[in-house]
Amino acid sequence: MELKALTYLVVGASFALYIGIAIWSRAHSTSDFYIAGKGVSPVANGMATAADWMSAASFISMAGLIAFLGYDGSVYLMGWTGGYVLLALFLAPYLRKFGKFTVPEFIAERYYSKTARIVAVICLIFISFTYVAGQMRGVGIVFSRFLEVDVTIGLIIGMGVVFIYAVLGGMKGITYTQVAQYCVLIFAYTVPAIFIAIQITGNAIPQLAFGSEITGSGVSLLDKLDDIVTSLGFDQYTSGTKSRIDVFCITLALMAGTAGLPHVIVRFFTVPKVRDARTSAGYALLFIAILYTTAPAVGAMARYNLINTMQPGEIGAVDGNLLYADRPAWFDTWQQTGLVQFEDKNGDGRIQYYNDANAEFAETAKAYGWQGNELSVDRDIMVLANPEIAGLPTWVIALVAAGGIAAALSTAAGLLLVISAAVSHDLIKGIFLPDISEKKELLAGRIAAAFAIMVAGYLGFDPPGWVAQVVAFAFGLAAASLFPVILLGIFFKRANKQGAIAGMLTGLFFTYGYIEYFKGLFLKWAGSPWGENVTEHWLFGISPEGIGVVGMVLNFFVIVAVSYMTPAPPERIQHLVEDIRVPRSL
Repeated sequence: MELKALTYLVVGASFALYIGIAIWSRAHSTSDFYIAGKGVSPVANGMATAADWMSAASFISMAGLIAFLGYDGSVYLMGWTGGYVLLALFLAPYLRKFGKFTVPEFIAERYYSKTARIVAVICLIFISFTYVAGQMRGVGIVFSRFLEVDVTIGLIIGMGVVFIYAVLGGMKGITYTQVAQYCVLIFAYTVPAIFIAIQITGNAIPQLAFGSEITGSGVSLLDKLDDIVTSLGFDQYTSGTKSRIDVFCITLALMAGTAGLPHVIVRFFTVPKVRDARTSAGYALLFIAILYTTAPAVGAMARYNLINTMQPGEIGAVDGNLLYADRPAWFDTWQQTGLVQFEDKNGDGRIQYYNDANAEFAETAKAYGWQGNELSVDRDIMVLANPEIAGLPTWVIALVAAGGIAAALSTAAGLLLVISAAVSHDLIKGIFLPDISEKKELLAGRIAAAFAIMVAGYLGFDPPGWVAQVVAFAFGLAAASLFPVILLGIFFKRANKQGAIAGMLTGLFFTYGYIEYFKGLFLKWAGSPWGENVTEHWLFGISPEGIGVVGMVLNFFVIVAVSYMTPAPPERIQHLVEDIRVPRSL
């Protein structure tokens, strides 16, 4: 069976499975819609949490970033994994004991303020829509390549599937759908990795293949990759180029952002008991580790295979490049998507892939008629294109397509439900219409979810960066706005409503303003005023991906300072904080 037909079959079967689960587990009450009736087992919740958290950024983009950034890409591994541990230890059990549906509801009661609740909803919507833009880009990439439809059509199809199981099933439907999506995405990620690991090193375990020797060469994969990329003028793969402060800030922003993400936090409300929240966190970390320990090997092997298919002659020799007429089949198919581009700058018909930024190398290359790098590869395609580059069977390629869609849709559904709950439960029920019936609240939630899906689809057309980069912005916003107010709400009795409101607004506006200034719509309209030296204009040398740490520090400082300058919280609130931290048996 040809690839297109097989892909339609595999992806269509997965969609039928998701929709079938949504119909079987459709929500009948607001409790079902928001928190799955608190009836999800720890193992199932662990799988659903892993799928919810491992978005298109983890499946599609993270290994691509590692493939091109090398050592510098490890910040995403450290930040996202460490952040989940932070969430599991310091936030999830306490929030589950508190027992409310949403993060804004916790903030409203802890800080005894409807205004604080509204500000939390605003922060949540900013974070969620930024995050979901990256997921929809991932959906568009998969559909445009594997199903050979326009990105617009792909986004509409993806939106339609999410609409059915998010609006119909609510959290109950999403939870069990995410269990299925986890199985699909983890199988789709590890199977190609095993195939390619065997091809390159003869070792079937990708985590071990990462440090193994290339078959028949006597040279390790990483040493060979270092030799290849430096011979092409690129930085050494196993050494970093980012400044220490930027690495630290990106890692910490991803960690704190993970702990402040509302669509992950809400998962711990779906289990019956506080102990189950801790148990499901452990299961989720185990399920996440399967993909995250595989990603470095996938990134390294993808970069190795990419260069070998582009440079069939002696690696690094300027006159040993691939003739465009002899390009591999995968190159032609991905070039049609616009995510791989070739520009023959010197008219010799060869694909010359070298680093323009290396002035010393460029002088040598120009002696052979080289006039600049001619190959452009979008980082988000590396995991998706890797099986084709390696020449794997068509069923493996189709499986990867289904996995990429599952990763994007699972997280998109969780984010959209959080937005829906924020509108229907926190704004309509909590602020404007407190006496609304459960039936009308459920209807409002479904309408809000439908509207959020349409906005998410729109954002997917033109996100402000790569999938993982856009997601990093969302984590920075979460770290700067919600994480400090939640953490201090649990561990700092003196924090009051004035401090919480001021802190959230300070962190959100500072971080969003910085990201907008360096990455936002203004630059798309007016162009960059800094040229190629944008890094020289970063505050303290911190990139937009890591600036959430500065916003977080400002948030903490403002909450503490304002809280001490204004009246202390009521005594009942201070007792509430103590009660959240004390086990029920005591």
